[in-house]
Amino acid sequence: MTAGVYVHVPFCLTRCGYCDFNAYAGLDHLASPYVSALLREAELAAPGWSGEEIASVFLGGGTPTTLEVADLKALLARLRQGYAVAPNAEVTIEANPDTVDLPKLEGLLEAGFARLSMGAQSFDPRVLASLERLHDPASVRRAMGDARAAGYTNVNLDLIYGADGEGIESWERTLRETVDLAPEHVSAYALTIEPSTPLGRKVQHGAVPAPDPDLQADMFELACQLLGDAGYQHYEVSNWAKPGFACIHNLGYWERRPYLGLGAGAHSYRDDRRWWNVRPPEEYLSLVEAGTLPVGGEERLEPSDAYLEEVFLRLRILEGVPSSWVEPQRVAPFLESGLLLDQDGALIPTERGMLVLNELVLALTA
Repeated sequence: MTAGVYVHVPFCLTRCGYCDFNAYAGLDHLASPYVSALLREAELAAPGWSGEEIASVFLGGGTPTTLEVADLKALLARLRQGYAVAPNAEVTIEANPDTVDLPKLEGLLEAGFARLSMGAQSFDPRVLASLERLHDPASVRRAMGDARAAGYTNVNLDLIYGADGEGIESWERTLRETVDLAPEHVSAYALTIEPSTPLGRKVQHGAVPAPDPDLQADMFELACQLLGDAGYQHYEVSNWAKPGFACIHNLGYWERRPYLGLGAGAHSYRDDRRWWNVRPPEEYLSLVEAGTLPVGGEERLEPSDAYLEEVFLRLRILEGVPSSWVEPQRVAPFLESGLLLDQDGALIPTERGMLVLNELVLALTA
């Protein structure tokens, strides 16, 4: 079984109000020691992964492209030296449009980051302002043009729908502009409100309305229609790809393949054990500089929990779960109601079923 490596870069130009990731603005002074710590952690963790072929590497954040190309190149080189990274491994780097230009993209591609994932989020300036994003739609168009000029042939655009002030017409314009830019992959996520974020507190105090779940359902169905019509395969609840461009790294998560997480707050998984690094960058730096793996906690999944997780994750993707895993009497009502399909012995949710996936999983496994 192949594995993946995720590298977390927690630095951002600014922190968006909806974001609950382990990300920080104003810590530029830590960038250089942080890269050194990543190199050291990769070295410390390598012996435990000597038998694993690495099929994917993913640099996420935060905003990895706030780092210098030379540092990113050194990091990828260290991973290739210390791990069995497959020659054809998928190597992705996340970027915000305002942190890349043509020379930087050329440098990233030359360094081996052959897949680019850009946070567009919306092509409506009002929605971007609501999400507290720094860039504007023109920045996304420019960055996409630069990516093509640099030679990128595998680009993902991230979108978010359901923000305050976004109606179905605005979302349709965003989808059509996305299709016009012709990325190989599109990720579209319904905005969720996390209580610990600034946006969460605004919703709690009534300053901003919570997303309308019915409107978000309509937006999801519109995405399915327009992206499907444009030739994108809906291979996971929130992800669409042109043929041959499904994200190998993310498929590894959904298929419960092993993965190693490097960096502050990064998570790892193998053999029903999940562990995670300490979140504060300063604490992470201190532990790694002392020659210690910066593990902050761990959990082991009981067989019942592992089964529930397997069903949930596999129902998110086109492969689904074997129908033999679920009692027929539990399945029948959902086949009749059109929430599930049974294709060649695999249970696969329909697009309507994806809208109620949590409830579906609980009903099938309770």
